Amino acid sequence: MMSIDTKFSILLTVYIIILAIEVASAQEVVTCTSRRSPCFLKRLPRKPSCNGLGSGCYDPRFIGGDGAVFYFHGKSDNHYALVTDSSIQINARFIGLRPEGRTRDFTWIQALGLMFGSHSFTVEAKRAEKWVETTDHLSFTFDGTPFQLQEGHLSNWNSSDNAVLIERTEKVNSVMITVNEVAEISVSVVPVTEQDDRIHKYNLPKDDCFAHLEVQFRFFGLSDVVEGVLGKTYRPDYESTAKRGVEMPVVGGADKVTQYMNKNKIDDKLKRPQLHFRQILLLKPLKGTI
Repeated sequence: MMSIDTKFSILLTVYIIILAIEVASAQEVVTCTSRRSPCFLKRLPRKPSCNGLGSGCYDPRFIGGDGAVFYFHGKSDNHYALVTDSSIQINARFIGLRPEGRTRDFTWIQALGLMFGSHSFTVEAKRAEKWVETTDHLSFTFDGTPFQLQEGHLSNWNSSDNAVLIERTEKVNSVMITVNEVAEISVSVVPVTEQDDRIHKYNLPKDDCFAHLEVQFRFFGLSDVVEGVLGKTYRPDYESTAKRGVEMPVVGGADKVTQYMNKNKIDDKLKRPQLHFRQILLLKPLKGTI
């Protein structure tokens, strides 16, 4: 029969373990070694947290796996490798415009294209002249075939081999995408608001609200040689080139923008093809974009 001291010691140990798990779960942990690791107990927010790790929002502002905030100044109607690794390729298509007198484009993430295993998947924000909050602005393809996701909170779509699960986290315009054993992606479609237009002087046209994606990623078991605009920030030896302490730390001058534009080549480290984004998304240029 256990003594009172022994029972107290056991209860204290259990309490400390539970407390440690709760503290760990309260952190913005978004990289896990596997779905069985403790950090998997915490799912991403129902909607992307633009101030959380692994997020990409606005014109686009990213928060890397190292916690550093940086802006990537790409070009409108171009496609960039966000993550390149042995288990997954994630590309982003940018839309945008350049008002007269500007030296660079204002850009937003309009679509994501994923390659994993033998599959491809896309999610995009549909062009909208005026923003209607109750209208769904998301569209999807799986292995090149479009599919419909029923509107309504918690409605879902699953591929036949369970490689991909899509769950609505709101009635329209917000979903959680789960790539089995690889990643979770929280996605929402939002417009560029009149207030944003006025503050930042975007000079939006009257016939386009530039609906775009806000995203947040969580990865399971990225390799130490992961690449891409966002992916490289998860490398254990990564050192950011963005200037800290400035109002807009930027990663992506003309040389870096070109570096992350996808080309048909084989990455020697990853031993897999880095296919051009158009081979995944097969999108036509959108009206009203430059």
